[in-house]
Amino acid sequence: MRVTFLGTGTSQGVPVIGCSCEVCTSLDFRDKRLRTSIHIEVDNKSFVIDTGPDFRQQMLREHIQQLDAVIFTHEHKDHTAGLDDIRAFNFKQRKDMPIYGREQVIDQLKREFSYAFSEKKYPGVPQIKTKELTGEPFEVEGVKFTPIEVLHYKLPVYGYRIKDFTYITDANHIPEEQKEKIKGSKTLVLNALQKDPHISHFNLQEAIEVANELEAENTYFLHISHKLGPHKQVAEELPESIHLAYDGLSLDI
Repeated sequence: MRVTFLGTGTSQGVPVIGCSCEVCTSLDFRDKRLRTSIHIEVDNKSFVIDTGPDFRQQMLREHIQQLDAVIFTHEHKDHTAGLDDIRAFNFKQRKDMPIYGREQVIDQLKREFSYAFSEKKYPGVPQIKTKELTGEPFEVEGVKFTPIEVLHYKLPVYGYRIKDFTYITDANHIPEEQKEKIKGSKTLVLNALQKDPHISHFNLQEAIEVANELEAENTYFLHISHKLGPHKQVAEELPESIHLAYDGLSLDI
């Protein structure tokens, strides 16, 4: 299985207009972060988790030619706003795009992209086939996904486990029963927004504590704001098995 980080930042990420901090003025490519999303290649299938506003740019940058489904974590715009750009894959693959999400995510997409769901569609709009998730494990093209329900303040968000890989973004609490679904993962991805406490995201210290508790062989942090600090500096502060992800990083798991 190959995992590629399409984006590791937030809408509070970089560059921030008018900001002169070390991150926003950095020349290190690892400090240039698009909105958080990930691409997974497994068993000759191709999936994306979340289509943020930078979706088109990310897919072009990584030369991704096939997309079998989109799986959503939650309904916030920095994770959904790029959905319109699946139309290129509709055209290339000549089929509707399956999208997976819990009921409120699907409802939000139908409101935001109503033209793609209307009975009389304008020619060329995205062709979408919705699949509603209930929290139970599900299969996409023969690949098993196990939802991990976490909290983003009071908003339920799905992370996902695929084989020995677990992906969680936009969380500040993981219930104990959900941690049991994660344990045994070889690779864990977790959000770490900044060093100061935050109402709806793990800060750096909280993310490190969760990573240590879950004991994955390697943990990668994403959904990083410019407030966390420069990649090089923060990476040197992390334990050996914990890493900062960056846009374009690929892992073979």
